[in-house]
This record gives sequence, C-alpha cells and structure tokens, in this order.
Amino acid sequence: MYNAITDVPGIKVGHYTNLKAATGCTVVLCEDGAVGGVDVRGASPGTRDTDLLRPMNQVEKVHAVLLSGGSCFGLDAAGGVQRYLEERGCGYEVAGVRVPIVPEAILFDLAIGNAKVRPGIKEGYKACMAAGSGGVPEGCVGAGTGAMVGQLMGTARATKSGLGTASEKICGKVIVGAIIAVNALGDVIDPNTGEIIAGLRKQRGRGFISSVELMKKGVGYSAQSGGNTVIGVVATNARLTKEQANKVAQMAHDGMARAINPCHTMLDGDTIFVLSTGTRECDITTVGLTAADVICRAIIRGVNQAVTLACVPSMHEMAAAARRKC
Repeated sequence: MYNAITDVPGIKVGHYTNLKAATGCTVVLCEDGAVGGVDVRGASPGTRDTDLLRPMNQVEKVHAVLLSGGSCFGLDAAGGVQRYLEERGCGYEVAGVRVPIVPEAILFDLAIGNAKVRPGIKEGYKACMAAGSGGVPEGCVGAGTGAMVGQLMGTARATKSGLGTASEKICGKVIVGAIIAVNALGDVIDPNTGEIIAGLRKQRGRGFISSVELMKKGVGYSAQSGGNTVIGVVATNARLTKEQANKVAQMAHDGMARAINPCHTMLDGDTIFVLSTGTRECDITTVGLTAADVICRAIIRGVNQAVTLACVPSMHEMAAAARRKC
C-alpha cells in the first residue's frame, strides 16, 4: 500500500501543476464508475454536479471527481476530464452519446501567484493524462499548489499548505483512502497535542497565533469572502449505496474538524466527495469513522509536505529559520 487514495482498487490520481502561477488541479479517476456521495459544509462553495449525487436524484455512478484551483474559473477544467473520458468510451449512454459524470469542487488561490492563470479544459485533460494508480505526489502539487492556511489576516501572515493523501485497511480487505487540498481560513492543529502546526503567523516573533481566539476577541480580519476552502475525496472498495455514500461524506467532515480550527466557516467552501468502487462488506459506521481518520491524516500530510512558494513560507521553513536564529 502507498498510504494513498490509489490503494483503493479502481482509483487513479493525476495532477496538473503550475508552480509559476501557483495553481493547478487534481483528478480522481474511476473510469469503470463509482457510486458517489457528497457533503458541502462551507458557506462559500464552488461546485459542479453535486446535486446529481443526492440520494433522490437519478444518476447512480460518477466517472471522476476533479479538485481544482482557480476559484470559479477553475470549474472549466472538468470539461477536459470529460473529454478524456469520452475518448475512452466512459460515461452514461444517452441518445448514442457517452456522457461522463464529473463532479468538481474548486478552491480560491487567486491571491497567490498569477491570478490571471487558472486551470481550464487543457489543464484538466493533462491531469488525466498524468493519472496513475501508484504513489501520489503530495504538497504543492495539483489542486494544492496555491493552497494556504491561517488566512484570517490575508496572505501576508498565512502559512503555505498543499495537498495530502492517506489510506487505511479495515474489516480484512476493505480500504478507505482520502485526498485533500488544504486551503483553510483556519489553523491546522495536531490532533494529538492540540497545538497549531501551521496557520496564522504572529506579526512579530516566531510561531503562530490562534485564529479562533482572535475572532472571539472581535479582532477585524481581512480574509476575502469565499477566499479559502478545503476540498477532498474519500474512496473505498466497501459496497455503499448512494445514500450511504452521502452519509460517509458527512462523517468524513469530522476529520476536517479535528485538524482545522475553525472550519466550515462563512468564508470557506469545505466539500468532501465519496466514491465507492467495490463490493466488500463492512459496517457503514466503521467506514465513516475511518473516512474521518484518513481525512485528518491527509490534512496533516498536506501541510507537512508543502514547501515555500510565492513568498509564502511553509511550516518547515519557519522551523528552519527558528533553528538558525538559535
């Protein structure tokens, strides 16, 4: 196992990364189709085809999920994923045409790098061409290229974040994996210690200051409306109905709440998709709680694997600078 979402049979992941512009997109391919679910908790989401995943609606399976930077402009990138899948005969047959189902969520990364460069159809297609079922690059890649955390006071005091992935085997042969781009208004917390490991940097001196405590004091902040958002995908080879997939997506957000404080704010568009590719039997509650665990671990990896980019320091550069001063 790679400790990645690609440990789930039938799942491939590909990135398109533009380091100069600090943006990109990440595709999770399930070309044979997967039962899909979604839960949107943030109040400023940017999404595509999420209504299709509701239990009362007709479409049962999806063929990919796209996570993209570029804010709402990045929604165009799903067209490239559709083109890739159509060329390979994937999708629902309607009037003699194959229509791939590609839900998507975007995050805001226009405040870093070049705001005029965003993922589009070509970039979505390139992400598919790069997709594989092996190890998944993490950090400042794909949808996590322009990601930051601790954005309460804007980019000037934020910490560079990125994209992370994790997986776990349960119930014998059931695998639950997650991939997530961490672009939060809030701070990333070590769930074992409660300490901030990446977030709002102190105006003077080293270390971080709690965004929650500042907000409770009524301190004004400069974060842009909808300028954040944590977006991710959980996949499993456990057998899930559409309704169960939506429930697992709901439970998976618990992992986000463990690792990010605050999350699900009015200024975030936090969204988690769930994909079920297999026929393995496992208690749904167990799948859901494991989904929360791997989401939490993937978030931590997203900040741990990030590097300094576009003058926004990573947690590792900050730690190295502190050691040099000592």
